[in-house]
Amino acid sequence: MTEGTGFVAGDLPDDLTAAEAGMWQAFRNGSVYDLSSGDSVVDDPHGGHPWGPERSVRARIIAWLLLDGPPALAGRVSALKLAGVRVTGALDLAGGTVRPYVELRDCRFDEQVLVPEARFSTLRLVNCSVPRLEAARVHTEGDLHLPRCRFQNGVRLTDAHIGTDLLLNQAIVYRDRSGRSISADGLNVGQDLQAELLESHGELRLRGAQIGVSLSLRGARLSNPYSRLALNAPQLSVERTLYLTPAGVGNPLLSGTTPARGTRIQRFECQGGLRLDDGRFGDAVDLERARFTLTDDQELSLRRVHAPELRFLGDGPGRGKVVLSGAQIMNLVDRAGAWPGAGRLHMGGFAYENLVPQGPFPLARRLDWIAAATAEYAPEPYERLASVLREAGEDEDAREVLLAKQRRRRETLPPAGKLWGYVQDLTVAYGYRPGRAAVWMAVLWAAGTLAFSHAAHPPTNHDEHPYWSPALFTLDLLLPVIDLGQVGEWQLRGPWVWLSAAMIMLGWILATTVAAGATRLLRRG
Repeated sequence: MTEGTGFVAGDLPDDLTAAEAGMWQAFRNGSVYDLSSGDSVVDDPHGGHPWGPERSVRARIIAWLLLDGPPALAGRVSALKLAGVRVTGALDLAGGTVRPYVELRDCRFDEQVLVPEARFSTLRLVNCSVPRLEAARVHTEGDLHLPRCRFQNGVRLTDAHIGTDLLLNQAIVYRDRSGRSISADGLNVGQDLQAELLESHGELRLRGAQIGVSLSLRGARLSNPYSRLALNAPQLSVERTLYLTPAGVGNPLLSGTTPARGTRIQRFECQGGLRLDDGRFGDAVDLERARFTLTDDQELSLRRVHAPELRFLGDGPGRGKVVLSGAQIMNLVDRAGAWPGAGRLHMGGFAYENLVPQGPFPLARRLDWIAAATAEYAPEPYERLASVLREAGEDEDAREVLLAKQRRRRETLPPAGKLWGYVQDLTVAYGYRPGRAAVWMAVLWAAGTLAFSHAAHPPTNHDEHPYWSPALFTLDLLLPVIDLGQVGEWQLRGPWVWLSAAMIMLGWILATTVAAGATRLLRRG
């Protein structure tokens, strides 16, 4: 007798149908049990054509085989490999240990599949129709494959542990009663999580998930019109790259590669908010050509994300917000059209070390980028941009950024401060264009020399006085610290006294603004 089965090893249980008897023998032989008709329309597991008893097996018989099935035939390895089979009843393997290999292709389940806390070597459901997959805390030593499957009431993978790869390519998942399409909080995947060309109708949750290599959502379409988030993945950890990039339909497209001629490209699309707050990514977050459709209260949120590279190369969302507050990035790869407009970008505490623009991104547009992120004046974004430009050897652009910061700050000052700010801007551009001071000094010197050459100038001491020089006299007035021995030696009367006073005042203003600019430059250095 075989332990736990109640039948002789070579016998079949008495109550099996013909379809189940064939499945039983195929299991012992490790061969594929295919009940397909050969008609692609009839065999479509997602279609409406009925499948009768001739291709139906009971879920409890499958559970019997997997949990306590007969031994393999001599020289064979038992395995459950089904194709084109209808499974009636709920397949319940909860808490069980399944040792045989399991692969079901093009199958149709009448009721949900229950595998919470079950253990598998490898589990593959390929192009199957499944009302719901309940797999919380499931454990696989190898892969969990669910490509091209359709789940009418969601998938639950909370705290699941997948030894190698989790595949959801081209799967279509509809929301459950809680509004979630895939619930995978605490998911742990040893290698890749591939969900390319996935269709998710509801909230895709990956809170605290850990991915051992890369997470690919290339060409995926996430839609959740029912609540704020289409992808909810705070504290996500990916050892290498998160791909929210295009895919070639029928031929997956790797980021940065050229698709084969005639390949139809499908972008990553997200209708609803996306949350990656506090995520950690070993290589990059890649949003190349990604498209986001947001409402006014939804966000593309990357708060406190850490990644060596952020490829922000999608289409700028027409509504909603982009939030990068507290994010830490080494290389920011972006383009001008990827960013939202004023009031819809938040970058407080956003740190990046290098800018790698793709396509034209002139400094004026970069300053608009900063202005869009600062509804109220904040110095930090300007100083960060200036520091990055200076490190890249763009000193002139860095000075322009700091000048823009001072001009933005000026708008927050009281009237007297604004007036003094305009004086500093007009004369030496807050010290960031020191050559202006020399130009103004030359203009005033020339004008003063011409004017004082017509002034009456009796000497103060008739016995001993220097030679009268309008040029030296004007220069002595304009240089408040240096005494050239001219100002105290001549007597001016009437309007010439007022002109000399004006020259002294202008000299002090120039000297003060130059000193303020020099101090600012020294602090920056």
